[in-house]
Amino acid sequence: MQQRYVGNSGFRVSTLSLGTMSWAEETDEQDARELLHTFIAAGGTMIDTAASYAGGRAEALLGSMLGDVVARSEVVLSTKAGVSTSDGRRSVDASRGSMLSALDASLARLGTDYVDIWFAHAWDGNVPLEETLSALDLALRSGRARYVGISNYNGWQTAKAAAIAGFTLVANQSEYSLLHRKPEDELVPAIEDAGLGLMAWGPLGRGVLSGKYRGQIPSESRAAEGRLSGYVEKYLDARGARIVEAAAMAARGLGRSAVDVSLSWLLSRPGVSTAIVGARNAVQLKELLDAQLSPLPAEISRALEDVSAI
Repeated sequence: MQQRYVGNSGFRVSTLSLGTMSWAEETDEQDARELLHTFIAAGGTMIDTAASYAGGRAEALLGSMLGDVVARSEVVLSTKAGVSTSDGRRSVDASRGSMLSALDASLARLGTDYVDIWFAHAWDGNVPLEETLSALDLALRSGRARYVGISNYNGWQTAKAAAIAGFTLVANQSEYSLLHRKPEDELVPAIEDAGLGLMAWGPLGRGVLSGKYRGQIPSESRAAEGRLSGYVEKYLDARGARIVEAAAMAARGLGRSAVDVSLSWLLSRPGVSTAIVGARNAVQLKELLDAQLSPLPAEISRALEDVSAI
């Protein structure tokens, strides 16, 4: 698998990153082990997790496999702090104390003394940005993080953070796909201007671009689960259907899969360093790893951009 530099830094990650949001909930230990082994065998390096995923259990599950399924030195670990979920409610606390306590807890669960990149998971309007950034700075200076970044910051928030940090932010994690092109308005220009890389989560439109929702909702899909249905429903509208059909048509014409077409389009976009894929089992991951991930013909790209334009 190809490796890419993140923004203007010397930090390198695989073009596909393995997301663990479903681990310890939808993805059990056996499936997680198979996912990790398959991903590493295919040349993948970056594993993305967060303190909030399954209340920390996703990190603990990943940590239990380091040194067993894969050596710590063979992976690039990414985690995030500042968001917590309780009783279905999401709260943000990016204060210095909360962030650093969360980092120490993450390192303990992961069984390592450092992460390769640590993110502020979300913008916190109740905490001075300088305070949040000071936590990232201390993580760097103490060696608990090799690189740091921000996650889910919009364009002006990204520009402000990069301008006042006083140290290097290397990346912003943001949702980006054919179904969600809002980052192109302000975020992508801000990221490029600041020299950051974009790590795209939800690169398949939360699974919708795979085509599995065409005309039906599979019983084992996220859209069929009450707890997760809202995560997918926003893309199951008329606009989403047109984009999915366009991707499927392009795939047929190229002899490739809709997954390949969607990821290849995204990875060719300015500023994108990696696509964080959230496969829940080895079957889904194999389809992703079988993708060519090569640039699309210009006319195909233009057609997809026309049908998905905001």
